[in-house]
Amino acid sequence: MTQETAVLSAAPETALEGTPVRKVFVKTYGCQMNVYDSDRMTDALAKDGYVSTDVMDDADLVLLNTCHIREKAAEKVYSALGRLRDLKKKKASEGRQMMIGVAGCVAQAEGDEILRRSPAVDLVIGPQTYHRLPEALKRVKRGERVLETDYAIEDKFEHLPAPDKAKTRARGVTAFLTVQEGCDKFCSFCVVPYTRGSEVSRPVVQIVQEAQKLVDAGVREITLLGQNVNAWHGDGPNGESWGLGELLHRLAAIEGLARLRYTTSHPRDMDDGLIAAHRDLPQLMPYLHLPIQSGSNRILKAMNRRHTTDEYIALINRIKAARPDLALSGDFIVGFPGETDADFEDTLRLVEAVGYAQAFSFKYSTRPGTPGADLKEQVPEAVKAKRLERLQALLLKQQNDFARQCIGKTIDLLLEKPGRMPGQLIGRSPWLQSVNVDAKSSQIGDIIKVRITAAGPNSLFAEVVS
Repeated sequence: MTQETAVLSAAPETALEGTPVRKVFVKTYGCQMNVYDSDRMTDALAKDGYVSTDVMDDADLVLLNTCHIREKAAEKVYSALGRLRDLKKKKASEGRQMMIGVAGCVAQAEGDEILRRSPAVDLVIGPQTYHRLPEALKRVKRGERVLETDYAIEDKFEHLPAPDKAKTRARGVTAFLTVQEGCDKFCSFCVVPYTRGSEVSRPVVQIVQEAQKLVDAGVREITLLGQNVNAWHGDGPNGESWGLGELLHRLAAIEGLARLRYTTSHPRDMDDGLIAAHRDLPQLMPYLHLPIQSGSNRILKAMNRRHTTDEYIALINRIKAARPDLALSGDFIVGFPGETDADFEDTLRLVEAVGYAQAFSFKYSTRPGTPGADLKEQVPEAVKAKRLERLQALLLKQQNDFARQCIGKTIDLLLEKPGRMPGQLIGRSPWLQSVNVDAKSSQIGDIIKVRITAAGPNSLFAEVVS
């Protein structure tokens, strides 16, 4: 899961009755799973009287929920901590206290180093232990500097309180739901197995209960999350093992749940049951993020991807045979150690052959502790930059071509939020594109028919079909 984002805390919430009000400011870096984790940390803190604030200076607690997938991610955290140190000193001079916490994957990877380099930090907590956050903060208040990065023996999801309806409703009509964490693939460029641990799948009953509560609060679309989500194999109601295709069928049976998505997937885990779900479930949107990373078999082997380009293309053909209107997204890394001009040309040829509706592409960056960091033949930065420019130009052309092909189509649009212009709402197409349409704010949460009239650089425009 590589799409990068920075998200601040949700709109201010109301403290539970009978608890002193304290304010928490959360800044989220990284992928959708971190967004989900930030929401759950906020939920865990609510019972202790914490409410969210969008104003850092007002906060009694500032949490940085970090991502370690990109180069220099840790340095970005230390830079932010330097600014927070100054704010903490300022507030202390005014007689106000502020605690600073670092959560997420940088916390997991560099916990001791964070405490050493940043004396202003009170708490470091990893992604597998954030259900212990309230208790950890109590220890901070007793004067401890807390490091919680051991992998929890207990199931953190069982110890997290469910958000109330009002809070869920305030977050919108779409929601993330983590069903799987960790990864056992050990791609040589990736730090996830070391920061998130081995693959763990939540049981069916637990997932369905959470999904039902989201729907009861007004959520119309749920995106299932996992570092390797299609590797999900959870215990069914009778202890049997289910695959992701079976889980999607069960969730599709929830009345009021109109749309389902999932991300991020590995080509080796697209089984027949999941492909059949794309064929059989109208709730499952025709959009699939299926990273390949390189179009060169030699580089794929060095990356430990354990599939070939021919296998990848054959898989895509099978999925599209089941769902012809499927749009594909992918991830690409250029400049992996040893990548030659010929290897890069193989990547361009693969992109041409597949055709992506959108994709994410990056220059290779070494992640300490991963096998790729020790490989010889590191590609010069200037070469990586030129290759990335060429690849991104091709991917952008394909994205724009796909958007233009949507013009004239009539689609079902889930209205999610106000647009930039008065009287305008924004929704998502079945293929995950932003769509602007004139509609009333009271229609947020409705699914309406619209006709695509134009395609901009980052979104589509539509008119309501009467």
